[in-house]
Amino acid sequence: MALARRGSRRIVVDGLVFRWLVRRRPTYCQALGWSPLTFVAELRDGSGALLVMALPGAHPGNWLGLPGTAVRPATVAAGIRQAMAAGWQPRRPGPAFALTFDEGVGASDDSASSWRSPLT
Repeated sequence: MALARRGSRRIVVDGLVFRWLVRRRPTYCQALGWSPLTFVAELRDGSGALLVMALPGAHPGNWLGLPGTAVRPATVAAGIRQAMAAGWQPRRPGPAFALTFDEGVGASDDSASSWRSPLT
C-alpha cells in the first residue's frame, strides 16, 4: 500500500529519500484520546513496506483538549533510523512495520532512545 503523495513531506535519511505523512484530522479514536498520534513513512518511490509510528501524545486535533504532540523532521529521521535498526527493510515489500515511540519525543536529534514494537 502506497502513501498518498498529496500532503506528504520529503526527508533524506542516510542517503535514502523517504516521504512521511501525519493525518491532518484525527481518527475517531484519536479525537477521543483512545489512540495516539501516528505518522507513516516510506521510500519515495513507494516500492517497500510502510513504517507506522505511534507517538505517546495525543493528536493535536483531539476533541478533549489533551496535550498534543508535534512531529518534527528530526523525530521522523530518528524514528526511521531506529526502525531500520529494529529490522525494518524499507526496500522490501510486505506488511506495515509498526513501532511505538515511548519517551523523549523531540528532546533532541537523538530523541529516539526508547522504542518498542507493539507487535511483540
